[in-house]
Amino acid sequence: MTGHAAIRPMAPRDPHEPHRVATPLELLFDLVTVIAIAAAAAALHHAIAADHAADGIIGYAVTFFAIWWAWMNYTWFASAYDNDDAITRLLTMLIMGGALLLAAGIERFAAKLDFSLVVGGYAVMRLGMIAMWLRAAWNDPPRRAGALRYAGGIALAQLYWAGLYFSLPPQSPALLPLILLGWVIELSVPAIAERAAETPWHRHHIVERYGLLMIIVLGEVLLAATLALEKAWDGSFDMRLAHTALSALVIAFAMWWLYFAREPQLSSNRLSRSLQWGYGHLIVFASGAAVGAGFAVLVEILTGHARLSLRAGDLAVAVPLGIYLLSLWLVRDRFELHGAARWVLPLFAAAIVALPFAFPALEAIAALAVAAVAVRAWLAARDLREAAADA
Repeated sequence: MTGHAAIRPMAPRDPHEPHRVATPLELLFDLVTVIAIAAAAAALHHAIAADHAADGIIGYAVTFFAIWWAWMNYTWFASAYDNDDAITRLLTMLIMGGALLLAAGIERFAAKLDFSLVVGGYAVMRLGMIAMWLRAAWNDPPRRAGALRYAGGIALAQLYWAGLYFSLPPQSPALLPLILLGWVIELSVPAIAERAAETPWHRHHIVERYGLLMIIVLGEVLLAATLALEKAWDGSFDMRLAHTALSALVIAFAMWWLYFAREPQLSSNRLSRSLQWGYGHLIVFASGAAVGAGFAVLVEILTGHARLSLRAGDLAVAVPLGIYLLSLWLVRDRFELHGAARWVLPLFAAAIVALPFAFPALEAIAALAVAAVAVRAWLAARDLREAAADA
């Protein structure tokens, strides 16, 4: 952006701007997001270790959706309109404050079904986005209709959440279906607004932003590996924990390799394709962070702090890892690969999830993850050579 005024018009960015990269403010926003993701993953790990997996998964889904949705909304907005003036910085910092408030409330929500801080933090984040979109509507007349739909849709969704919080007790059986309805309302806002006027988001910038959050998510797995190593040398050496740490490291590397493959993440700017890719990453990110929570559960089991079987611990790793592979197929491989390579991730996802039912073997799960990387890369390269030879 040009100019150094403290307050500038929120004009649209050039969607073809060269060398567009994440700004320091966006990286700071990611730092706040990682704190919220870590809190959600920790709550999931404690719930599974306490043999309350169903409650933990539901709570994790609710809180992770709020964290991811606020991050996603800000990221796509900033890709289209970030002018880095004082008002933008202050509104972004307000949204960050809401994210920290939400993160602070996750433990209370998991332990007592106390929604207050989660709802309050989410409301702060969404109010900040409403102000952002109103600024864009004022300064970008050609896209005003879309910007106003964003602002109005977010406001209506927030009124829905507030009404749900004040009218329904946490123990109500209707709560979960109404939360799912709220998700549908939230997810429909961009689809409706973009049909009025497509925002000028930058494809390379968006792909980079998602990749940066993926690295943050993988940090949860690496953190679990560090925890396993710390416990392995806690008084006496425990080889099982060392194996757990090594498996976590190998699986984290395999997850990274599969995500940052040579094929493009988002090769089309079409609205339907960008929505599928952007929304589908909810599963990618949530399952990736859940793998780290699964390894933390295994550490609890091996140190005698959780009364669960090793099979349960392996499943806590294998199930989210399988979902992670399947979600990468959902958002990328089914569009970008052809032939046998296209089906590698679904097949390996099924094998990884099924393995613990046959016998508990964490090292075998790690080996399957590595095999998925190798087989996919080999088949993709072969298909590419055959396509080049036929051309």
